[in-house]
Amino acid sequence: MKRDLVKIAIRNKAIYLEKNTAEIETIQYKTLNETTLVFVANCTKLGFNFSETTLNAINSISPKEKLELFEVLKEISGVNKNWTPLVKQWDVPTGESIKDHIMTFFGNLFSVKKGTEMPCGHIIPHGTFPIERYNGCPFCGTPFEFDQLDYEINSNKLKTLDLWTKEDIKVFLISLLESPVALDATQIDSLKVLLAEIDLPADCEISMKETTMVVIDALVSVGKEKDARKFFKTPTDVLRYLWYKHTGLLQVIEPKVIAERMRKNAQNRHYQLDKASETKMKSLADLKLNYSRTEARVYANWLNSLPLSAEAMCENMHAKRSMWVRFIRALRLTEFAKQKGFEHLAKVLDVFYNEAYEVWNGKVMTSRIKFDADASFELLKQKPGMFARSLFSTMLWFGPDATIQAFKEVIDQVPARLIFTLNMYAENYFQRNASRMVKPLGGTSKRIGGNNLIQLYSDEDLMRMQKMVEDLCLDVMKLKFEKEKSQNKTIFIHPSLFNIPIAIGDRSETIQDLPSALMGTRYKLEGEKVRLFMQWGEGLPAQHLDMDLSCSISYANRIDFCSYSNLVTTGCKHSGDIRSIPNKVGTAEYIELDLNELSKNNAQYVTFTCNAYSNGSITPNLVVGWMNSAFQMRIKSSGVAYEPSAVQHQVRITKGLTKGLVFGVLDVKSREIIWLEMSFQGQIVQNLDTKGVESLLAKLNSKLKIGDLLLLKAMVQDLQVLEHPFLADEVYDEKWVQNSAEVAKFFLE
Repeated sequence: MKRDLVKIAIRNKAIYLEKNTAEIETIQYKTLNETTLVFVANCTKLGFNFSETTLNAINSISPKEKLELFEVLKEISGVNKNWTPLVKQWDVPTGESIKDHIMTFFGNLFSVKKGTEMPCGHIIPHGTFPIERYNGCPFCGTPFEFDQLDYEINSNKLKTLDLWTKEDIKVFLISLLESPVALDATQIDSLKVLLAEIDLPADCEISMKETTMVVIDALVSVGKEKDARKFFKTPTDVLRYLWYKHTGLLQVIEPKVIAERMRKNAQNRHYQLDKASETKMKSLADLKLNYSRTEARVYANWLNSLPLSAEAMCENMHAKRSMWVRFIRALRLTEFAKQKGFEHLAKVLDVFYNEAYEVWNGKVMTSRIKFDADASFELLKQKPGMFARSLFSTMLWFGPDATIQAFKEVIDQVPARLIFTLNMYAENYFQRNASRMVKPLGGTSKRIGGNNLIQLYSDEDLMRMQKMVEDLCLDVMKLKFEKEKSQNKTIFIHPSLFNIPIAIGDRSETIQDLPSALMGTRYKLEGEKVRLFMQWGEGLPAQHLDMDLSCSISYANRIDFCSYSNLVTTGCKHSGDIRSIPNKVGTAEYIELDLNELSKNNAQYVTFTCNAYSNGSITPNLVVGWMNSAFQMRIKSSGVAYEPSAVQHQVRITKGLTKGLVFGVLDVKSREIIWLEMSFQGQIVQNLDTKGVESLLAKLNSKLKIGDLLLLKAMVQDLQVLEHPFLADEVYDEKWVQNSAEVAKFFLE
């Protein structure tokens, strides 16, 4: 059984069996055998059940294959991890205070004898921490006692898994390759696995650069460098691939930006622990380039075979000129340029070093400064994508009517995803004194002010500009649906689709191993408690590795926090601060939120965060998420409080530059949790800009929802919207929306 393919299917609410559709159709329905019944019962404990077709197929496989499936489900559910927190029965406060920490500090400083010596060597003086309540040292946060996770059959809502065959896996691969929007980290991870298992389809069209890099890497890894050559269209494509191989980053983030992020991540609130300067130097050293002659020849051939003119190639290289200088030296391109067969490369280097080329951006800026609208529009129409990206500022500079008129002349050459993005940002952009949430390339999410030129326009003018951009988007979608002639008469749209935004511009850096969801998805709460969890350190040796689970509670006129420094506050209880991980097994922290108490005290929303208090970024493979259940969630006497069947959503951190991460927001009044991902800089939750979270929520709310687009389709194609799927000709339900790449392709192609 190919375990990695099973994991990919589970991310898409399915179980993969290594059979084709014809084999599945020949399976006769039989009474469930004993091993199948046991398998289903055990999967129920993990929070999974199966559709009838899936169950029948599972019933036909061997007990060994069922065991392998169950082991994969256990791995994904995290039941083999250590979930023991620092405090036993942590829902009852221990009463510890800063006074206990101060007394213990001086007690260890002066080696007091009256106390209990812990395995870590610290002495806990009598009358301070109630050590019988702890699974480790309450002073240094090192755990010593561990308990097994007991998972059992309960009444929690189960995740139903459908059946995937070989054909389904191939269809999913093609949908990822042909996605018209950038793939998130989960999809990129799935794509890498699929390309390692399945041959690249010959006839698929890849539109996104990041996707292309993954495909090229898959070809190069099996020695097909010549086949990869056809995917390179510009020098920037080559640079992107080289940088991806060197750093693992699919976007070209300059070395100084990476080093600066690493420097900030190594800053510490305690001066003696600050390692910012040395970390920056080490980062720059790690980013140095080094290639063998064999590797360099391959890359030189790629550049030499590009179909662009030398001047066009140099203009394309100009934006990353400093990086190209480094790569030219590291790849010995000047040496190869002297050899026979590399004449085109030689001309490119000559033009590049003599700067004998014009830059399109420079010409646009010159015409703008001269306030030459006609020249600016003619230049912008040469690159419709860049015209779209600068549309708002151009509207403010030259006026909306002339700008929109010029843009309409090339709108059919603009990718639909950019049109959608414009509609998404217009409402917030054309607002007086509004702040916007942006994420610079390689940076963290931050708020910025509006364009100063907005002050030249009246509120009516700004509203009109918003409407003009909105009409552009609607016109594009109407035209698309009008071209798609439909013979159907009825349509069903699941209500949940009106809360799910179209996936554009959300480059999530976390991986979702459980059934995945789009950023901005809202989860209705079933019970009165929400339990946040964080697990990290599995497989790592014992060491100081301090990750913090925290939350920020926003009221009308104040902000409260629940974190390592404030374990108990209104409506929130923390399981204790662990600062050192045990050997190999990892450790966990929890926070429980009481919705009734939060509502009673008029809390507006609660923001879920995790931070790396230790120097560096959040440790890879750290898992955060939340649990919710209509039934009471148990906390064992040891403090273990993880229930796999109650997990509503979770994400896993991979390699990244993130120091702090927001992974969800609870809207107390509506009793919904919005899944979002927002990185921020800082060791503690108090470094979070809560206004930035509000800006990100506003951005997500302004996105077009999938349900609204389907209503537009129904209106244009004269389809009757039905309330029940079994009567409809076209059905758009939660299963259909699961594959976000296919959904994006449906609307944006």
